[in-house]
Amino acid sequence: MTVRPVLSSIDQRIHGQRAVIEVTLTARHEQFIGRAEGDGDPSHRHRLVGEATLKALQSLAPQLELDLSAVGTSDLGNLKIALAQVRENGTELVGSAMVLGGDPVMATAKAVLDALNRRLELKQ
Repeated sequence: MTVRPVLSSIDQRIHGQRAVIEVTLTARHEQFIGRAEGDGDPSHRHRLVGEATLKALQSLAPQLELDLSAVGTSDLGNLKIALAQVRENGTELVGSAMVLGGDPVMATAKAVLDALNRRLELKQ
């Protein structure tokens, strides 16, 4: 049986012009938290969410070498989607997720997870 990490929560705190993002993943009944901080401008938060998601994944699977190459959103017909490009041990991977409710933060984290979905299966 395999277990994939589940996105449990995203906490965003804005302090003046700085933002702190914490992403919590759950796997094997444990929580793994990744944190990123930087420019609080809304246009930069997607990158912080992606970085925090990767840090949570690396605490879950420290043997992985992960790097966030790019994040963004795009229109696809009448849908908006979040996209993530992740480098894992030298291999470029892409993930996507639909933006629901107009806020791409959750979709950005899900797109990062989607990019790594099959590579992160953990033996229970």
